[in-house]
Amino acid sequence: MVGQGYFNKMKLLFRVIYLAFVLAFLFYVFPASPPFPKPPPGAKQSFEPADTETPLRRSYFVDQEREEVISYYFSQFSAIKTLRLNYPPEEAKTIIRDQTRSSYLEELVHPFRESLYINGFVPKVRKDAIVIDGKNYHQKITIRYVPSSSLLRVIYVILVSTLGYLTIQLFLMLVKETWQTLKSR
Repeated sequence: MVGQGYFNKMKLLFRVIYLAFVLAFLFYVFPASPPFPKPPPGAKQSFEPADTETPLRRSYFVDQEREEVISYYFSQFSAIKTLRLNYPPEEAKTIIRDQTRSSYLEELVHPFRESLYINGFVPKVRKDAIVIDGKNYHQKITIRYVPSSSLLRVIYVILVSTLGYLTIQLFLMLVKETWQTLKSR
């Protein structure tokens, strides 16, 4: 038969596990966002007005293929768990910039932290060839970095974990009362 002591032990175990989870989550979200990543080797930065509107978006002309570019940024951005998400190229007009041409668009994301969008334009027809200072480049990449504030992340974790704790406590109270009601019948 399950008694009051069992529920108290379970409540204590839950609190310890929950506190460990919240502390681990705080440890994950607290460090500052990394700086804007460096360009790939051999890249030439674009200084066109649309590519210099914000310091959180930069464009480069590169000779690397898509996988080489993505792997390069993944290695720079993967100090912690990184997810790689693929988007249709049409999304570049809303995620990167409204006039952005795109052959592919990927996001490297640290969940609950920051994101790095990588848009690549590979010309398919001769008229779109990328020739800068007499050199022909394979593609133009546009990198958009979306950092987040450590303080806001910590506040978010504290609020969500507090609300989560209260919700779970209410659920456990309901289970306990239901158990006691069934037991008394």
